[in-house]
Amino acid sequence: VQLQASGGGLVQAGGSLRLSCAASGRTFSMYAMGWFRQALGKEREFVSTINWSGDSTDYADSVKGRFTISRDNAKNTVYLQMNSLKPEDTAVYYCAARSSRVRGGKFDEYAYWGQGTQVTVSS
Repeated sequence: VQLQASGGGLVQAGGSLRLSCAASGRTFSMYAMGWFRQALGKEREFVSTINWSGDSTDYADSVKGRFTISRDNAKNTVYLQMNSLKPEDTAVYYCAARSSRVRGGKFDEYAYWGQGTQVTVSS
């Protein structure tokens, strides 16, 4: 599966952005999906994950209550709605697909990665 992330940009603290990740292929519903991020000089970290049907999700503590992951299997797309953004949310955001229908929060559980989209939150 090939992934294309979009929707990043520059936003002021307290603002919102919605990231999208479009997947190629007709088997999108077979994959659990995840969002990870990597800030400059830091390791890539887990942000959120969703199972194949969209009824099971998980979030990093740092984004709980502010970010919402969702998916539309008919459109082969997963979304990350980000509200109440903080400067510490600044990073390159990556979407990833896991060869399992069960969601997962670990970097090495994901075999397919998109190219990343930059999110910059100014104070």
